[in-house]
Order: sequence, then C-alpha cells, then structure tokens
Amino acid sequence: MKRALISVYDKTGIVAFAEKLDQLGWEIISTGGTKTLLEEAGIKVIAVEEVTNSPEILEGRVKTLHPHVHGGILFNRDIASHQATVDEMGIHAIDMVVNSLYPFEETVKNGVASKAEIIEKIDVGGPSMIRAAAKNYKDVLIVTATEDYERVADALENDQNTLELRESLAAKAFRLTAFYDAMIAEYFTAETNEQFPELFTKGYRYKELLRYGENPHQAAVYYESPLEEDFDLEQLHGKQISYNNYNDMRANMDLVQEFDEPVCVAVKHANPCGVAVGKTPAEAYQKAFEGDPISIFGGIIGFNRTVDAETADQLARIFLEIIVAPDFTEEAFAILSKKKNIRLVKSTKLGEFKGKKTTYKETVGGLLLQDKDLSIYGEDGIVLKSDRQVTDKELEDMDFAWKVAKHCASNAMVIAKDKQTLALGHGEVRRVWALEDALERSEFPLAGAVVASDGFFFPDTIDTLHEYGIKAIVQPGGSVQDEKVIEAAKAYDISVLFTGMRHFKH
Repeated sequence: MKRALISVYDKTGIVAFAEKLDQLGWEIISTGGTKTLLEEAGIKVIAVEEVTNSPEILEGRVKTLHPHVHGGILFNRDIASHQATVDEMGIHAIDMVVNSLYPFEETVKNGVASKAEIIEKIDVGGPSMIRAAAKNYKDVLIVTATEDYERVADALENDQNTLELRESLAAKAFRLTAFYDAMIAEYFTAETNEQFPELFTKGYRYKELLRYGENPHQAAVYYESPLEEDFDLEQLHGKQISYNNYNDMRANMDLVQEFDEPVCVAVKHANPCGVAVGKTPAEAYQKAFEGDPISIFGGIIGFNRTVDAETADQLARIFLEIIVAPDFTEEAFAILSKKKNIRLVKSTKLGEFKGKKTTYKETVGGLLLQDKDLSIYGEDGIVLKSDRQVTDKELEDMDFAWKVAKHCASNAMVIAKDKQTLALGHGEVRRVWALEDALERSEFPLAGAVVASDGFFFPDTIDTLHEYGIKAIVQPGGSVQDEKVIEAAKAYDISVLFTGMRHFKH
C-alpha cells in the first residue's frame, strides 16, 4: 500500500487532499497538529512515532529526522542493495511527502517577534524531508504548495503520476528550500552586518507577469524581495504598472527621498525632467511643470506629501503615466480616478524611507554590488574655492541642484533657481555638451541661477557659464584641472564650491 507523510504548517486544503488520498487507498503518516486535524476529520492516520518507534523530543525539534522516515523516502527502488537494507531494517516505503514550512519570513516581517522566536521558526525537519523526496523524485511525489493538491489528486485518480509531473514538483520543492534558506541567510547576514559576504544569497518571489519588458517583443515579470524594507506600495487606480514604469518610478522615488520640504519630481526615461520645492504640493508641481512642460507629458510624478484637490486639479490637465505619493485625499482621488489610464500609487513610507543599503546590477558573468549612494557631501561639506562669496539663497539653490544632479545620468548638469530646475543636461559623453544642452534648451532667463555638475568641471565649462551670466557653480572637485578651473572662475567673478564627493550614475 502507498504511503504519504503529511506534515504541514499551513493547513489550507489539507483535509480535502488527505480525504482524497484515503479514498484512493493511501496510508497517511502525520505529526502534531496536522495529525490531530486529520483525525478530527475522521481520517485514519499513522503517527510518526509508530513509524520511528521513537517519541518526539526537544519540544518537537526532532520528530521526523530518523532512518525509518528518511530511509523510506530516499531508498532507490531500482537498487537491490537499497531494497535489501530497508527490508532488513523493517523500513516501509514513503511514496509521497506533503510539507509546508514554518513561517520564518512572516515571523521576521511582523516586526514584534524576538530573535529567539524568529530562530524557533527555522524549520529543520521540513526542508530535510522536502529535499530527500525531491532528490528521489523518480519514486516519490513531493507536494509543497496548496495549489498543487488538486492536480496531484487528479493525476493519481487518473493514473497520470508521470515522471514529468514528479520532476516538476521536485523543481518547485528545490526552489522552495533554496528560497527559504536564502531568507534565513539574508536575516543572519543583516544581523551580523556583513555587507559583502563571500556568498551572496537573495530570494525573490514571483508577483506578477507584466504586459512586456522594455519593448513589446520582450517578456517580463516582476519579482519582489520579501525581507527588504520597501516603500509599501499600493496601487489605488489604473492599469497594470509596466516594466519601464517600475524602473522610472524607482528613479523618481529615490530623488523624492532627498528632500524634507514639499517636493515634486517628474521623471521621464529614468531621468528627472522637472524638479521643484514649494510651500505646498500644488506649488511644487506647478514649478516642476514650468521647468519643462513638454517632457513632463507622459511622465511619472512623485511627491513627499499627500496629494490634495488643488494639486489634483493641476495634475489632471495633462496625460501622466503614474502619480506616486504618501496618500491622496478623497477629493484628489475622485478627480484623478476619472482618468482611466493614469496609475495612482500610494507609498506610505515615501519621504521617510531611504531604501536598501546596497544596490546591484547584472554584468558580464555575475552581479556588481555596491553601497547605495546615500551621502550628499564629503567630510568637509560644501566648500567655497573662489573669491566671490555666495548668498544664502544661492547656497540653498546649490544644495537643491546638487541633490538633483546626483540622480541624473552622467554626465549631468542641473541649472536651478528658487529651488526649481530651469534646465537639465544628462547622459552626455562630454560634460560640456551636457552643459550646452541645458543652457540652450532653457526657456528661462538664467541670471541668478546656479549650476550643479555630478563630476568635476574643466576650464571650458567656466567660459560657457560666463557667456550665460551664471555666477555660482557646485561640483565635486578632485581633478588635476581644479586650479585652472578656480583661476578661470576668479577671472569671471564666479563662485566655485566643491562638495568633496562625486555622484556618477551609470
């Protein structure tokens, strides 16, 4: 007679599945709460203790770790010596393992569990049984997900217990144990503050199939990282968020996070196209919009304050892909939700959460990991290097422009005034081209504006700035050309400030 060992933390659907196995003539072995539940449902159950001839010990930490369990799962039915061993030891074959693991991830994420409680939710016996059954999938069914109960029952009832089915279930089981171990490794790595461990393990869970990737001919899926603190995103309205939307939205939110004052950030193709600080979200949006009213069309708009009706009235006047904010008032939602295609995304942590401490991207043969660029200035802060003194207002504008430049693709130039971007140049292979692009495209008078550059200047950029009447620039410094730049700036009575920190973004 076939035997199934059932031991599940998540009891969803298990009674119906066990009843089906019982009807098909399977014997059922079980433990603890699962055994009690099945017996209460009138299903005959063999206790694990009857199989092992050994009681549970250590408050349930050891119950299935026994030769009569693992031997019954792992022995190869085609090897005569294996069969002889289990016969000699009186080990009965176990032909199916049904298991769900202790909720380690959920315990970590609930935010109130002690370290001792978290450690107690590290399953040992479960992964061992799962891996054993998955390794011996040619002879053993391994069922680890409630959504598979029906298809397994149907396969058994219709004599379709194929090798293909068992291999598929084994692959799913190995993904589960690998993911589970990755969650545990991620937790302990964070606890021990190991930033770049010798083995980098991360677990991601499928969330949704996207319409397509960067282009319509590319398939794409969104996976979430469960243990990473996130922005607590909730889509309130609109069609599905796309691959490019997710990418642009992250770029937007990273820049929004730089500001404490009410800010509006507009992003297009992962680059800012308008950024402004205002006394209210409505004022911030109007200034950001005026900075580039053409590029903002079809862009992604981010706020660090709740969107109110006044702001919503302005936002509703043009087509926008996404608006993301800590919240929307009822009036604002009513106004914006009339537009079918706009996505409204609530992020309760926007404006207070700085994101993960490391970032990574795929490269040739592997991944590149680095500290996230969270700092703004070097150890000495922002330092004046030329003769002309800057006003407090210029200093505020340079701080604003510097934060924006940090989030533009290199080479990047940001021209700003009154905490509003007047022109942006980014992604050029020559820094002076980025500057010329920004200057030539600006539709504002630039007298009194400041310029921020993500990298150091050369003397030719000073000449160009002088032609446009700009008197204050901020840059990292650190070039062999620094002295020449400073002397050129002195000759034009231009203020040059160094930040002591570069912010390339590639």
